[in-house]
Amino acid sequence: MKVKNKAVLGQISDMDLRLLRVFKAVVDCGGMAAAELELNIGTSTVSRHIKDLETRLGLTLCRRGRAGFALTAEGEKIYAQTSQLLAATDAFRSSVDEIHQRMGGQLQVAVFDKTASNPASHIAEAIAHFHEEAPDVGLNLHVATLTAIERGVLDGQFHVGIIPGHRASDVLDYTPLFDEHMLLYCGTRHALWNANHRTLNWDTLAKHEFAGLGYHSPNMELSQRMRLPRRATGFDQESIATLILSGQFLGFLPDHYAESFVRRGLMQAVRPDLLHYACQFFAITRKSPQPSRATRAFQECLAVAHPTV
Repeated sequence: MKVKNKAVLGQISDMDLRLLRVFKAVVDCGGMAAAELELNIGTSTVSRHIKDLETRLGLTLCRRGRAGFALTAEGEKIYAQTSQLLAATDAFRSSVDEIHQRMGGQLQVAVFDKTASNPASHIAEAIAHFHEEAPDVGLNLHVATLTAIERGVLDGQFHVGIIPGHRASDVLDYTPLFDEHMLLYCGTRHALWNANHRTLNWDTLAKHEFAGLGYHSPNMELSQRMRLPRRATGFDQESIATLILSGQFLGFLPDHYAESFVRRGLMQAVRPDLLHYACQFFAITRKSPQPSRATRAFQECLAVAHPTV
C-alpha cells in the first residue's frame, strides 16, 4: 500500500505570516542586528523567530556567525516565495479596503535612482498630496534598478514604479511624468580633461573606453546604437559616476546629478552640444488585476504634480 506524503507545513497561520515577515525583514536589512530597528524587537527575539520558522519549515534558511549573515540555497527559495506570498496578502487587504471604499494598508513605490535632484521631478510634491488624501496608507519608498522595478511591479512586489522609458509592455500602464537630460562626462585623469573637444563626435567617440549600464535601458540602447565600446559596467548611476571619476572611462550621467561633481572640479561635460540624449520617466502599474484605490490615487497625484508633460 502506497502511503501519501504528508505536507510538512500544513495550514498557514497568522503566526506563520508573522515569522515570514520577520524573515523577509532580516534578509532585506542584511542581518538580524540590522533588522532590530526595522522590526522594533531585540536581536535575540529576531533570532528566536528565525529559528522557529526554520523549525516550522524543516529547513535551514540562513547561516549566521563571524562570517556574517548569508542565506542558504533553501533560504533563497523561501525568500522568493515569501515575497510573493506577502505581496498577495497585501493585495488581498487592499481589495477588502476597496470593498469598504477606504484607503488603508501599505503602498509599495519603487523609484529609479538619482531622481530627487532632478528639477523636473516633483515626486516629493506628489507624495505630500497623497499623504493628505490618504493619511491611513503606509507609504514605503524603494530605490532599485530599472529591471528590478519592472519585475517587482509585474509580480506585485511594488504597486507603482517610476522608471525611464525604454520599452513598452502590454501588461503595464504608463503615465508620463518628467524628462531627464544625460550628458557625457570625463574625470580629471582622463585624456579628454581640458582638451580640445571640437573634433570629437559620435564616430570618434568610439576610440575611447566607455562605462555603461549593464541592463536594458536608454543608456544601453544608445551605446549599442552608437557602437560605443563598453569596457566597464555599472548597475546604477553611483557606480557609473565612480568609474568616470577613476579617469579611465567616459560615461553618461544625468546633468542634475553630475552638477555637484562639476562644481567641485572633479568632472566636466564632453561636447554637451552634441554628445547628449534625453529620456522620459513614467509611472508604471499593472493593468491586471485592477490596481487598488490607493495605487490609483497615488498615480493621480503623480500626474497632477507633473502637468506639463
